[in-house]
Amino acid sequence: MKFIIYSLALFGAVLAAPQGPTTEPVPILKQDQEVNYDGSYKWNYETGNGIAAEEQGFLKNAGQPELEAQVAQGQFHYTSPEGQLIQLSYIADENGFQPQGDHLPTPPPIPIAIQKALEYLASLPPTPSPNRR
Repeated sequence: MKFIIYSLALFGAVLAAPQGPTTEPVPILKQDQEVNYDGSYKWNYETGNGIAAEEQGFLKNAGQPELEAQVAQGQFHYTSPEGQLIQLSYIADENGFQPQGDHLPTPPPIPIAIQKALEYLASLPPTPSPNRR
């Protein structure tokens, strides 16, 4: 019986022990935010571990419901676990989210033969659709 009690106590102690790496809280060195009545805003922050971000935005074409679009642009940077500095800037509007950064993958170049074919097709006059009258 004592063995079961000791086993349960040991099991409880193992469960109560901290799991995984422990980290100290990261201090916030700077934080600002501003929200205006016209829908425009801006915010930024910087932390003690090198993370920084900022964004500003506004309502485009306010008062024209069919043309209204929220616009946001900003940037952030941090150091990856591998030690690489990651910097990203972006704009988000009626055309979607458009990020830019050196770490983002890029498509391969279009092969020359396909590029020439596309240019040739673009130079042809438009042909009428067989279904149009």
